[in-house]
Amino acid sequence: MFSFINNMRLKTPAQTLLTLCVLLLVPNAFAEQRPNIILIVADDLNWDDLGAYGNTGVKTPNLDKLAKSGMRFDSAFLTASSCSPSRASMITGRYPHNTDAEQLHWPLPKEQLTVSQALRDAGYWTAAAGKWHLGEDTKQRFDEVRESKYGIDEPSGSAQWVPLLEMRPKEKPFFLWLASWDSHRPFYQGEYPHSHSQEDVRLPPYYPATELYMNDFAAYYDEISRLDEHVGKVVSTLERQGVKGNTLIIFVADNGRPFARDKTTLYDSGVKTPFIAHWPDGIAKGSISDSINSSIDLAPTFTALAKADKPTSFEGRSLVSLFKNPSAPFRDYAVSERNWHDFEDHGRLVRTKRYRYIRNNYNDLPATPSADTVYHKTWWELTRLFEQGALTEHQARPFLAPRPKEDLYDLLNDPFELTNLATDENYLSVLRHHSEILDKWILASGDFIPSFRTPDDFDRVKGAYAPHRKRPRPSKMQMYQASGSY
Repeated sequence: MFSFINNMRLKTPAQTLLTLCVLLLVPNAFAEQRPNIILIVADDLNWDDLGAYGNTGVKTPNLDKLAKSGMRFDSAFLTASSCSPSRASMITGRYPHNTDAEQLHWPLPKEQLTVSQALRDAGYWTAAAGKWHLGEDTKQRFDEVRESKYGIDEPSGSAQWVPLLEMRPKEKPFFLWLASWDSHRPFYQGEYPHSHSQEDVRLPPYYPATELYMNDFAAYYDEISRLDEHVGKVVSTLERQGVKGNTLIIFVADNGRPFARDKTTLYDSGVKTPFIAHWPDGIAKGSISDSINSSIDLAPTFTALAKADKPTSFEGRSLVSLFKNPSAPFRDYAVSERNWHDFEDHGRLVRTKRYRYIRNNYNDLPATPSADTVYHKTWWELTRLFEQGALTEHQARPFLAPRPKEDLYDLLNDPFELTNLATDENYLSVLRHHSEILDKWILASGDFIPSFRTPDDFDRVKGAYAPHRKRPRPSKMQMYQASGSY
């Protein structure tokens, strides 16, 4: 559309009039300028584990190029630090507790409206490939779904991305939901031809710098590089097909890296996401936005660009204004949720520019990480070091119980969120302000604390299956005969 408008400006008045007459006779002429849309969702990827975000150790040339020739968002946040609830938010434009899929592996109910359906109704060809984490009913909202099952198909989950692009109908705009298994555990170190080493690793201070941790991080970097390679293949295919210019590519993650103080937490390493937007016809090259935005804003952005009807259930806002003006104010804060993920927990986060406020509603429980971390040797090593008293206060935090009821971090002075300021008298007004924001959001969004707790599916120490664990996991309605609160 932008290129079309520029061309219009070059025409004489008579030529312009003739063009407008043609457009009136051909109603779809403007519609054809609607962008193709590709959403790429990485699995368990930290926001700053890409070259584009300053990590010089990890090899991500394709994503770095996309960021350099598109827009990088530096203050993008997810609604959840857990895989399927986060994805449910993206596709519905709603906070997790309003999707009825707020717990891990709860399928999205068929009553929930999705952006894929809205775009299909607007004339888009809609398809998905790779990891599928949204339930069987949601597959019916796409024209084509090619699911990759972890441990059964190829390990990246991305092998069907390009074949999906190759089979698309050429007469329609398209919306693709491309999801990887990378960089979910278990890692397959050595599969990427340019493997990372300990020297490449940038280890946060809340992990012990043991050889095991360093090697595990290197394997995690390998998976990121494999993901990057598949992103490059998608871009090359768009170029070959001649549609790269009018294709919006958005790259995000579903939650943070799969380590003990990242994934399933409400720290930045759990809910802050890399967010790269690339659209040559619609986004200025090399632009950066530091305006706060949320993953619930993706769905309304897509409907706005597609000129599709926006479902009234969407709770997010279109990001199109930031595409045009990256520095425009957008949100004053972002809110994220922590609900059941293998282990019971319930917490809420308010993230402003400078501060992170966390309310731990189940603070009697430790912040046990996801089961895929608990049954890995890095967690066992962390447990061993904790029992020996060899961890720092920050490294031992996943074992802390009871936890503080509230956490407050000054991210300007404490980017790794090591010092809780909730009881610091100098920050009481800041604490009160953020607590009030959360209270208002809870009321406005219909949030709630469940009347009873969901049992853990695994042992918190060794990760062994609990006797009652079921797969596939029953839905919220099946488990609790409830929609909404329970």
